[in-house]
Amino acid sequence: MNEPERPAPSPTAQAENAASENAGTTDRRLLRGSRTRRAVARHAVDVASLDGLNGLSIGRLATDLGLSKSGVATLFGSKEKLQLAAVGAAREAFVDAVVRPAADAPHGADRLRALLDRWLVYASAPLFTGGCFWAANRPDFDSRPGPVHDALFSHHREWLTLLADELRHAVGAGEVPALDAELTAFQIDAVLTATNTALRVGDPDAAHRARLVVEGLLSPRG
Repeated sequence: MNEPERPAPSPTAQAENAASENAGTTDRRLLRGSRTRRAVARHAVDVASLDGLNGLSIGRLATDLGLSKSGVATLFGSKEKLQLAAVGAAREAFVDAVVRPAADAPHGADRLRALLDRWLVYASAPLFTGGCFWAANRPDFDSRPGPVHDALFSHHREWLTLLADELRHAVGAGEVPALDAELTAFQIDAVLTATNTALRVGDPDAAHRARLVVEGLLSPRG
């Protein structure tokens, strides 16, 4: 027995189906583009940790990753936008590796020590090919006003503020002696920057010395 013929879709239904298919194709393309952009930005972080943000180029990253230069150019548009994407990817990776894991520790001295522990792992492993991305790039942009400078130093201010806030918690809880939180945060950051350099040149005692210095800053003064 023959099945009855199904009525042909109305022009409106055909248009809706076509629109749905096109939307699905567009969504998949956008998803692939977003994933590719993240992969390129993350690789740019590794390159910049070695050669600096000024060492980035769309052609170099395309070659490294086996992508077309035009495709990478479409994703970023300019070298400055590529640099900003690298800074953003570095910040995201740093927060995931250092800040979020330390958030499990109670506010104050415990969290400060957790941040130090996570930072030393971040720099010693290292998370980025050339070590600390920030130590590698802030000096190149400290006298160059512009969006890249602002992005780099915005992250630095966030880091110093985080350290200072935990120091204030520690003082308030009586875990450490009264101190200038901003000054001590500056000192801890300076120690970590120096530690990164020592680690890069193969100093086996750099992490141990960093712990000793930070503990000295947190210890009661006689």
